[in-house]
Amino acid sequence: MDPLTAPARSWLFVPATRPERFAKAAASGADRVILDLEDSVGPAEKRAAARALVGAPLPASVPVYLRVNGDGTEWFEEDLAVAAQLGIAGIVLPKAEAGHVGRAAAALPASRRIVPIVETAAGVWNVLEVARAPRVERLAFGAIDLQLDAGMRDEGDAMAYARSRVVLASRVAGIAPPIDSVSLAIDDEAAATADAERGRRFGFAGKLCIHPKQIAPTNRVFQPGEADVEWAESLLDALAARPPGEGGAFSFRGTMVDRPVIERARQILGQAGRARPGPG
Repeated sequence: MDPLTAPARSWLFVPATRPERFAKAAASGADRVILDLEDSVGPAEKRAAARALVGAPLPASVPVYLRVNGDGTEWFEEDLAVAAQLGIAGIVLPKAEAGHVGRAAAALPASRRIVPIVETAAGVWNVLEVARAPRVERLAFGAIDLQLDAGMRDEGDAMAYARSRVVLASRVAGIAPPIDSVSLAIDDEAAATADAERGRRFGFAGKLCIHPKQIAPTNRVFQPGEADVEWAESLLDALAARPPGEGGAFSFRGTMVDRPVIERARQILGQAGRARPGPG
């Protein structure tokens, strides 16, 4: 499954030390699965857990990523070496800065993509550099670690500036829309839904999830409505019906359509699992 066109609403973490959960995670309804070598694995287990992944059966029904330990830790280079051997879509890079992404890209095969987590004050401040770094598929926002680093609290509009910077930098860099931070609400579906709705209002395409119970409300919030899908499909049908060689803006249902509008239609269909990649 192409990670650039597959839906990217829910990204479920599963400990890399629990291979018996990998298939279950892939069947949970999550759009992406992240095998976690960072927060889910204790220091004494990290190296053994990383080595055990080589040769382990990995899900093929959804794109799989490996969250490695961050640049500057003693496990970073070894985690990248393991990631290079796995049949995965890419890596999730914690506490990312532009230089970290460059080092990761140099150690990975060209087919592996990188999802940096922007979760430090430096990362937020220099987020456009991170977004423009090599091989970046999209960004993720990490509110919990940012709270710790910056002495903030993710309440009310306290994180609005950081969230906006991540979304806008993604757009300016021309990468896929970002993924919002995890919600700590596991048994409260209303709270998980509200967290997802906030992310969507800011322009995020999905959320990081820490429990399967969060997947259904997250997918519902980030799934485009039927009216949006119909508009997007009809617009791209109209685009395809234009005479060959006829470029530039055109009128559709009384509104002017240019490249950003066309890309928005493609984004909607990608989020709905009906992607139509191609020129236009």
